[in-house]
Formats: sequence, C-alpha cells, structure tokens
Amino acid sequence: MLALAAAPLGVRVVVLEPDPLAPAQVCAEHLLAPYTDPAGLARLAECDAVTLEFENVPVEALSWLAGRVPLRPAGELLHLSKHRIREKEALRRAGAATAPFVSIEAESDLKGALESVGGRGILKTSELGYDGKGQVRVSSAAELLPAWNALGRHACVLEGWVEFAREVSLGVARNAQGQLAYGGLIENIHVGGVLRRSLYLPGDTARASAEQQARRLARSVAESWELEGLLTLEFFELPSGELIVNEVAPRVHNSGHLTQDGGGLSQFEAQVRAALNWPLQDFVPKLPCAMVNLLGWAEGREPDWQAILKLEGARLHLYGKAHKPGRKLGHVNLVAWESAELLEKLAVLETLIPQ
Repeated sequence: MLALAAAPLGVRVVVLEPDPLAPAQVCAEHLLAPYTDPAGLARLAECDAVTLEFENVPVEALSWLAGRVPLRPAGELLHLSKHRIREKEALRRAGAATAPFVSIEAESDLKGALESVGGRGILKTSELGYDGKGQVRVSSAAELLPAWNALGRHACVLEGWVEFAREVSLGVARNAQGQLAYGGLIENIHVGGVLRRSLYLPGDTARASAEQQARRLARSVAESWELEGLLTLEFFELPSGELIVNEVAPRVHNSGHLTQDGGGLSQFEAQVRAALNWPLQDFVPKLPCAMVNLLGWAEGREPDWQAILKLEGARLHLYGKAHKPGRKLGHVNLVAWESAELLEKLAVLETLIPQ
C-alpha cells in the first residue's frame, strides 16, 4: 500500500523482504533476501531514502544503512519502539503517560511485581509480540510465574491493568525539516487482541477535545524522538478523558487504513512524503469512515464478497497474502456522507464479515 501510494507521485519503490509471496512485488521491485543481506542492503542504499513498513527487522540492518542513505525513521527510533521497556521509558521522558510497568528479566523480579503495578496486569515479551501475541493476562501473584514460563522466560514487561473507556490512535508525520502533520483520532475495537474495526467520525466535540490532546502528545513524542517519517501512537482513553499511551508503531498502522478512502490524504502518502523530506499535509479524513479487517476465515465462513462489493460506500482491499486462519488478509473501508449513515452501513458490513 505504500508502494501504491508512491506510484502516482512518480516514486518507484524497492522492497527488501524475505517472503517470496511479498504482496508488494505486484507494484515494486522485490529483493527476495534476508533483511541483513549485504547485496539487498546495498541496493536499498542506492535509493533516495529508506523507510519501514514493519518494525520487526534487525537493528543491524538499519545500522548498516545509516550514513549511506537517509533512513526515516532512524535506527535509534526503531531501537526504542521495538522494545517495550525502552519504549515506555522514552515515552515518559517525552512527557507521555503510560500504564504502570515493571521490567521482568529474571525470576527474582517476579516477587512483588504484580502488587507494584496494581495487583492485576498483562505480562508481555519485551520484543516481537503483536496482535495479542506474546502476552498473558495475570490477576494474581500465583499466575505470574506460569505466565512467564509460558512466554519462554524471556525478558518481559509487566504492565498494570488499565480500565479504559475506549482505545484510540493517531498518526503523526515529521520530515527532516521538522514540519509536522497529523492524522485524525481514530476509535478502535479489538477482539482477542487483534484489531477488528476502526472508526472516524468528524465533527464530534468530545472527539475533537481528545484529538487535540492526542496531537499535543504526538508532537511531544515526535520532537523528543527526533522523528523523521511516520509514527502511530495507540492510546487508552481513561474515563476521566486523559489519554495514556499504550504503544507506538514507527510506520503506517492498521487503524489508519481508512484514510485511503476517507477523502483526504492517506497515511501511506504521508509516510512517503515524510521519508522523502517533501512538504507535508495533515492526513485527516474529510468524511465519516470506517475500516473492518478481513482475517483468515474458518472453512465455510468466508466473507460474502458479492454483498460487500454491492454495499454503497464500501471499498475492498485485498493484500494477496496466502490464506491462514486469523491472518490479516485485507480490509474493507466504508465511507458515507453522514455519521448516522456510516454507522448504519457499518452494522450491515460487519454481518458480511464473520469474526
């Protein structure tokens, strides 16, 4: 989707990806090699800039590229964002609140840990976990050791449980000149730790207040971390209205896919512009819009493709990935002129996409 957004701008994209079925090969030059492959990295170094679509890449690869080609975001930012403990510490230094947390690196760290974060929490691996993977909920001290064993006794972070009113996200782009641009505040619904749907409704005064708060926090983090590229912040909105950061992603984000069809600049073009140090514009949707993920379905539970294609305002986006149950295989964006109309059509769309 980054490569598709780059093409109308006259930008050709080269992708280094070890998966022979990499979806981007339909619209980009595909280098089929490991992320640390010297020849592949040398080809990337010939480009005008390098950016990320996926943060679980070796920092060593970015270290090799550093100084040879503009790298946006920089390897130092990836070093922070791909490790949950470093990420949370850096967020707090930037003035963004997080859930209470404690580092678990040895069995001795388990004693008293749950009490220190409020008596209930989530144990997460420090690296690699996403979409609900690499984490276990714990509600008593007796559950902590089995949870750590289940996660392979790797370095983890224990986060205190947060009672939140809703989950929201906001993207921020920053170019090398320090110019900033923002996405809209998007409300997200997760099922089993995986994003099910995202929703953007413009004109809501309560949302507008939260969006301004999210922008202030995003700006603080982007400038503190000297971001060049695009960063998405995921927030918990507390019942009081305060936003605390759950996690960040140094790239375009699943929740921002609705910007493709919302009537404004897409998050993908925003990242391309930031990576190339071009002028930026906010990428807030102009219309009420929503996104529903298409996850790998069980036999006999395939989405109703014909009905989706017939639904006014629906736009189907398939990634070309091999089918696997639970895997993100695509999404459907939905756009309407009015918020009430969008919500009515969203209820219909969700009946066409089995969970």
